[in-house]
Amino acid sequence: MTVVLLHGWPGLPSDYDEVVAGLAADRVIVPDLRGMGAGYGGITGIEEATAQAHADRVLETLDAEGVDDGIVIVGYDIGSRIAQAALRTAPHRFRGAVLTPAYPGIGDRAASPALASTFWYQHFHREPVAAALIDGDERAVRTYLNYLWETWRADAAPPPHLDEIVAAYARPGAFAASLQWYVANRGYAADDEPITVPTTMLWPDRDPLFPVEWADRLSEHFSDVRLEVVTDCGHFVPVERADAVAHAIRSHLP
Repeated sequence: MTVVLLHGWPGLPSDYDEVVAGLAADRVIVPDLRGMGAGYGGITGIEEATAQAHADRVLETLDAEGVDDGIVIVGYDIGSRIAQAALRTAPHRFRGAVLTPAYPGIGDRAASPALASTFWYQHFHREPVAAALIDGDERAVRTYLNYLWETWRADAAPPPHLDEIVAAYARPGAFAASLQWYVANRGYAADDEPITVPTTMLWPDRDPLFPVEWADRLSEHFSDVRLEVVTDCGHFVPVERADAVAHAIRSHLP
């Protein structure tokens, strides 16, 4: 059985180290997402930064590994949106999914003026000044990413692998490349058909970006979904509650 783990921003495959340690799957694939941290290999075009383009590359990776079906796909943050694109593109290849917010049911709620102090970073990331101020400057990258981790995490702690994250995103061009995601993927609303693959939605109870109340439209976008609220957890679910992610994955394995 194959499990695919997709990291978020600002993250790395090592976000899932504790999750992997708690699994007994036949094969675990944790790809570097192109343009994200360790996956930086040069500035890519906007068309290569869409969730669909990322999903297509994930499917190509599975092809190269000779994995055709029976896959459990996992994603948090942008990894969740990439996983959702893969699930819609090739549902027959997946036996289950474990996701975190966001999803199309959020609609335009994140754009509410009342949430400007929460979602300001997305608008900032789309402006050239973000890269001009931060890209290639190790101190600036560390300060900014550490601030986001401490703000979005339930216990306001930096990640255990902060130095690794900073090293990956501080390379000249790497931070700017990662921001292409925000230019290519605007908003959350979509008219896509519901995902039919059995899905567990792990929703952190202390995620400042996505309040649990926003899970109210899951059934409109997933035909077979189970909501699990993860307690004492902020945005970085695989790092903060690896046990909850591993348990959800095991529920989709034979």
